[in-house]
Amino acid sequence: MSRSVAREAHGKVNVFLRVLGVREDGYHDLESLVLPISLADTVLVEEASGLEVDVRGDPAMAAASVDGGMNLGLVAALALAESCGVSRGAHVEIVKRIPVAAGLGGGSADAAAVLLALNELWGCGLDLESLLPIGERLGSDIPALLAGGPVIVTGRGELVEPVQVAPMWWVVRPLGFPTRSPDAYRWWDEDGAATGPSPAGLREAVERGDVEALGAALFNDLEAPVCARHPEIAAVRDALLADGALGAVMSGSGPTVVALARDRAHAEELAATQPGALVASGLAGHARDTDLG
Repeated sequence: MSRSVAREAHGKVNVFLRVLGVREDGYHDLESLVLPISLADTVLVEEASGLEVDVRGDPAMAAASVDGGMNLGLVAALALAESCGVSRGAHVEIVKRIPVAAGLGGGSADAAAVLLALNELWGCGLDLESLLPIGERLGSDIPALLAGGPVIVTGRGELVEPVQVAPMWWVVRPLGFPTRSPDAYRWWDEDGAATGPSPAGLREAVERGDVEALGAALFNDLEAPVCARHPEIAAVRDALLADGALGAVMSGSGPTVVALARDRAHAEELAATQPGALVASGLAGHARDTDLG
């Protein structure tokens, strides 16, 4: 019987996202609190003679998860094989539940889970510090999702700092269209959009679990330029606030809106007001230990 390894690929919300400016390499310096949530894809890797990725679940999600003919999970597998000098194969199955191109980090979560699972299956023995540069080359969200817990990210997303986060409940409201990160950052440049405030107070509210204070402090510098092109995002945000959310904000480059609730019951009440909304809990605590080998 062939050996297999399974990993949950958790989506994320950006509790705050500050855009600090354009870098010389064309990326943007940013600062964000990236919080993994209970909404997750499942990644299963098994020994095989070749290397292939099979995406299952919602057909639209599966089709959308392939960019330019290559799923990011397959790209991650090839990158790890090259880094470790591995010539063995694997069959990678990804069961999609996280909406694609939604600001929830679904593709990046899958890639991170593939790196972690194949690191174990192939016996590469890489620790987190060794996996982070591989993830960084594949995508700016992947280092945060490799960490396995709440982190503050800086640089273009490659620098991660574990942070303590109290348990909290969110309403996740995807919208029926994709938005692309390059577009969102380009619109921020074109609009001369502002950089948000210092997140020091927000971080304190997160750590002590003060959801009332946190709800009032949520922000995303990409929200204004993206909403200027997609006003339906702002309409969903405003509706959730009107229905009693403690705070609501676009996650990442959108278009998903996430709303903070007092507790699970409150989250379920809010979700019932929005077609297609999901209830998710944040993964509290610190990022996983750096020794993955």
